Amino acid sequence: MRIIFVADVFVEDGILGGGELNNDEFINLVSKQNIVVEKISSTAVTPEYIQDNLDARFLIANFIALTEECKSVLVDKARYAIYEHDHKYLVTRNPSGYEGFVAPESHLINIEFYKNALAIYCQSKLHAEIVQKNLKTDNVVNLGGNLWSEEVLQVIEKISKKKKDKKYSILDSSIEHKNTSEALRYCRAKNLDYQLIKSNNYEIFLNMLGSNETFVFFPKTAETLSRVLVEARMMGCKTITAGHIGALSEEWFELKGQKLIDYMRAQKQKIVEIVMINLE
Repeated sequence: MRIIFVADVFVEDGILGGGELNNDEFINLVSKQNIVVEKISSTAVTPEYIQDNLDARFLIANFIALTEECKSVLVDKARYAIYEHDHKYLVTRNPSGYEGFVAPESHLINIEFYKNALAIYCQSKLHAEIVQKNLKTDNVVNLGGNLWSEEVLQVIEKISKKKKDKKYSILDSSIEHKNTSEALRYCRAKNLDYQLIKSNNYEIFLNMLGSNETFVFFPKTAETLSRVLVEARMMGCKTITAGHIGALSEEWFELKGQKLIDYMRAQKQKIVEIVMINLE
């Protein structure tokens, strides 16, 4: 089998978001199984490119830059699946603004693109349930987690064993729905010793996060999983959070420290197997 992995950006573009890191590890894992994986930016995909590669399976991650014409050709001609990292079937990409997370039909987009996919891979039970309620389709698959490279898991493992400061970590983010301001209000109201956590260097960020005893996080939107919250748990941090977060819907979230690291290490191959089975 040959897989063409389509995404708006990749880690080599300098984007180290959770989706991009997850995608990169998926590609690495699959490539080790002697499966050819070709990466292409959604901006570079054309109808002709799709037509010329109909023998391959297309795996579509973030696809904001993918043209409507390309989506139509994929629906009509290709075998493809969607590795969903948020909610691109909604005009807002945010289900939290709707009662019960269900949007009116007038706010749904890309419907046929989703429904005709071999599978829609979601990050958690909550994520899958929200997608299912909106699209009412039977091709929704819950992967039950994210992917971390072995190198990163070893860094997390090392940090998890360090003694922690009695401080409260707050994600220092300019993204409104990460809601840094609410976490700040919480810590200030309770007179807690907090530290704003931010770094463009992934390992430095993890060290900052894992050095403190507790992580405070109050996102405004329904988080598909919340990679950073899981990382805090893997490093043995306590968590103070509220709202609808995908990780909280998974049974494994009760695990912490080494047990959660071991679980995510084992889950990597299971996630790859689920994706590959549905791509057949």
